[in-house]
Amino acid sequence: MATAPYGLRLLVGAATFAVEETIRLPKTILMYPMTLISTAAHVVMRFQQNVAELVIKGDATLEQIFPPKDEQPEWATFDEDLPDDDDEPSGVESRAEGRFALYSAPDVGDPVARPAAQPAKQSVSAPAVAEELDYEELTLAQLRARLQSLDLDELEDLLAYEEATKGRAPFQTLLANRITRATVK
Repeated sequence: MATAPYGLRLLVGAATFAVEETIRLPKTILMYPMTLISTAAHVVMRFQQNVAELVIKGDATLEQIFPPKDEQPEWATFDEDLPDDDDEPSGVESRAEGRFALYSAPDVGDPVARPAAQPAKQSVSAPAVAEELDYEELTLAQLRARLQSLDLDELEDLLAYEEATKGRAPFQTLLANRITRATVK
């Protein structure tokens, strides 16, 4: 077979390519919007990366020219600034109180445990609903699951019992919110 001239082969190749692309056009035209969007997103993200790199270089240069001051604002207090005394300073809650009281019950031998309940609080008898639900052993989630079945009087009894005994804020809030919703209905 004789070889055709270069120009003729180029024209036939270009024509074949044009026909093939025309045949594929209905399939690929559906992909063009997505291709354009992804290309645009790539360009935008690359631009943001370049801007961020320039800002970092600018920060480093400014830091060399104007070194930062290590001054601490007078209102800021950090753990290392506190005294290393073994005793807690007055007015500071122990770790077993406050927000940590949600997750731990004080042990009898725990030196950080809450002070013993006042005698008046210990003499409160549990209402019938508390004994029926085994209230003393319930977690907050378990109590939340059982609240739907209680009426307004039982909820009020449980809230009064909680306030008189343990006084756990999350339990009190849960009961008070449920009482509010029950009275609105």
